[in-house]
Amino acid sequence: MKTMKLLFTLLLVAGFATVGFGQIAGTSHDMSGELWNAEGEICIVCHTPHNALASNAPLWNRAATSATFTVYSGTTLNATVGQPTGQSLLCLSCHDGTVGLESYGSATATLLNPIGTPGLLGVDLSNDHPISFAYDDALATADGELHAPSTDLSGLGSTIDADMLFGGQMQCASCHDVHDDTHGNFLIMSNSASALCLTCHDK
Repeated sequence: MKTMKLLFTLLLVAGFATVGFGQIAGTSHDMSGELWNAEGEICIVCHTPHNALASNAPLWNRAATSATFTVYSGTTLNATVGQPTGQSLLCLSCHDGTVGLESYGSATATLLNPIGTPGLLGVDLSNDHPISFAYDDALATADGELHAPSTDLSGLGSTIDADMLFGGQMQCASCHDVHDDTHGNFLIMSNSASALCLTCHDK
């Protein structure tokens, strides 16, 4: 009986691992076949089971970017946007083009393999959606065309705050899921008829 329980548990764990693995396999985030990935693993480029780097991501394994970014600004912007923080900095450790893709683990940032287009955002984020700003009731009121963060319009199961914000802030991961490309462009939900945009924007 114990053997059957153990076998069932192992099969269950293997099944979950396969599902998680399969979401990245074959996407542009699958770098297991790159020559610079000596381990040939999918996860190792961003995560490690041992000796992780300090960050706000689980078992982070990538060199951080030290770039200074030009951030989004505009006359209609009511948010206060500063330098990228949190999860967005993790995304930019590949997407800003200043850190080589092979810069993980003990490898140094040689930039032998910078990210190419269309994933290259660079350090000028002035033409990209603003990130790393507080999305709260005060911002929604000041803007007049944003839903309050307590609104549930996402179809993701809960409120904008619970489903899309990180410590009350809008980040890259508010709209993108690095582990799942089901909806294209690693979006967290379909943007058909601007559904993702309309989760926050009242237009």
